[in-house]
Amino acid sequence: MSETNRILLTGTAAASAVYSHTVLGEAFYSLPLSVLRTSGTEDLINVTVSERLLGDLPVEEGLRFTAAGQIRSYTRHTERGNRLAVTVFAREFIPVGEDEPDGNDAELTGTVLHPVIRRVTPLEREIADVMLGVRRHYGKSDHIPAIVWGRNARFLADTPAGTLLHVRGRLQSREYRKLHEDGTVETRTVYEVSCMTVEPV
Repeated sequence: MSETNRILLTGTAAASAVYSHTVLGEAFYSLPLSVLRTSGTEDLINVTVSERLLGDLPVEEGLRFTAAGQIRSYTRHTERGNRLAVTVFAREFIPVGEDEPDGNDAELTGTVLHPVIRRVTPLEREIADVMLGVRRHYGKSDHIPAIVWGRNARFLADTPAGTLLHVRGRLQSREYRKLHEDGTVETRTVYEVSCMTVEPV
């Protein structure tokens, strides 16, 4: 199986699109897309869209869209060091109606970059963190965090780096508080694929 990176999101713009950057003369814009889980929990997913896809399309808070594309990562340089940033790079971006349900379906095939270690949460749920490297067509690769639960976490325990995995789930956002040495507290948002199915390739 070749390496795979695809995601399909449907949700509500939590803010208007703003200019992000320009590559080879083409401008790109970003916006947070609010996608509800079946539990009602909200995931705020950053979506990057080219001006070519947007055209004259209004992208304002409260409007609903479907974005199809890939999960991409890059290193963001901050005053406190380098951080992994994750975004959805849209290849399609279309408006949808209010009756279109929220959706979040991600599928990845990639290489395990670090040995997988299983742990148990304070609520006694088994969990394993996996960093997947997924190659793009032109040589670069994306480093995408993923988490697996329960028996999948037990199944992946001690999986060595270099193992090729195929996973399917949803891209979710999660906030946590980081305490710095100077005593300040910073709220950070991390993004990870919560895997529903996992299989070696």
